Amino acid sequence: MSTFSIFLVLITIVCFLLIVVIMVQNPKGGGLSSTISGTQMLGGVQKTTDFLDKSTWTLATILIVLILLSSLSFTGSLNDAGSKIIEKTEAPANTPAAPAQGTPAPAAPAK
Repeated sequence: MSTFSIFLVLITIVCFLLIVVIMVQNPKGGGLSSTISGTQMLGGVQKTTDFLDKSTWTLATILIVLILLSSLSFTGSLNDAGSKIIEKTEAPANTPAAPAQGTPAPAAPAK
């Protein structure tokens, strides 16, 4: 398994977790914190909101770092150095065209 494939799997997992964390939140303050409305809960409503906010920023930062690292490890087939089309078009241009050896020179017309 290549390094790029490992980064691709990690990016997919982080994206899925980021989607879940964002879907749990409610922009008006409801979300998960509205279902945990009792003060007897361990974290409380404010701590749940803080945790979701910090986890969103953390996952977004991890996602950006993984994307940047994966671009450094990318050695795909879209690289121009290994292109066969470029090699085929450059090869005839490098060799000078020589006149044909087997053809006789045209004779001057008779008067």
